[in-house]
Amino acid sequence: MKANRTKLAFPTRSLVTEIFSRLDYRALGPVYCYEGGEEFWRAKRGPCERLGSRVALSLRKKLQRGGRSCYVGAGVSELPALIMETVELGRTVEPYNLRKAEVSALNHACRSIPIVFRAVDAAKAKGRFDHLWMVSVLNDPERFPHLSPLSYGRGNPLTLDPVKFGRERRIVRALVAHCMKKLARPGLVTTTTEEVLWIAEWCHRHRVPYRVGRRDYPTALVGDPICFIQIGKNSQQAAEKVRQHRSRIA
Repeated sequence: MKANRTKLAFPTRSLVTEIFSRLDYRALGPVYCYEGGEEFWRAKRGPCERLGSRVALSLRKKLQRGGRSCYVGAGVSELPALIMETVELGRTVEPYNLRKAEVSALNHACRSIPIVFRAVDAAKAKGRFDHLWMVSVLNDPERFPHLSPLSYGRGNPLTLDPVKFGRERRIVRALVAHCMKKLARPGLVTTTTEEVLWIAEWCHRHRVPYRVGRRDYPTALVGDPICFIQIGKNSQQAAEKVRQHRSRIA
């Protein structure tokens, strides 16, 4: 499929719109909000589809055809990227999400396409991947209430519980370690600017070269800016190779 540099392919855009129209927003409301879920989605559905498609377009330029991607904590926001990888690049995608209600709604909407969300820990993913998506996972305020404020620069040193913070930090480091071990090198990590430090720490500990992209991209739901990190000895060369490949097929 010949790629248009400025927008996703028409089949991708059509499928994204179709899947978003199939979603049960009444069921998704309580997943994202304690109350007012339907109003939330009336306001967020359009931006989520639009900004997600922009991220997918940028991601397309960085991935090779036919690889494998592991999506950690994947939800509604990840749909455009997942669909793009499947439709335009012929890649295998494995999205993981521990919220069973959201997984059920997503799988129902995606029942006609080869995208299956798994309600299990992403650490259980099998095999190797050349792309790891980990967005707004390591700084999730619900899962990491003591660590998350520090990620956003809002931590209060007077109320910080060092024991609980230390426990959450160990969990985050373990999750990063499990997922990064599955990443082929050179590889790509998609994450947020707040979560870069966890990936960077792992790379420093294991003496793995990495390069953080200069650009970041807005998101609709959580609002954390997304960026891309090239991982591995040939991270610079791999990025250049992908750019050259894209220029030939564009």
